[in-house]
Amino acid sequence: MAYTARIEIRIRPDILDPEADAIAKALLGLGFTGTGQVRRARVIEVDMEAADEAAASTQATDMGRRLLANPVMEDVNITVLPRQR
Repeated sequence: MAYTARIEIRIRPDILDPEADAIAKALLGLGFTGTGQVRRARVIEVDMEAADEAAASTQATDMGRRLLANPVMEDVNITVLPRQR
């Protein structure tokens, strides 16, 4: 069956994120007040074929942990949905 895995990779909260800090400062400079902490994430979507949703989720989790994310500094969140035609 066809699935799309959405792999979201975020820097862990205890790791400094200078890019997010720069974004927060830029938002304030542009007049956006009342904003709190800014954290950034990247999202990778992968279309895949798998026997079922559980198999697709296992494969996507393995992709995230082995290739796409640095497990020392980043957390991975996986969402798997049937692919829309």
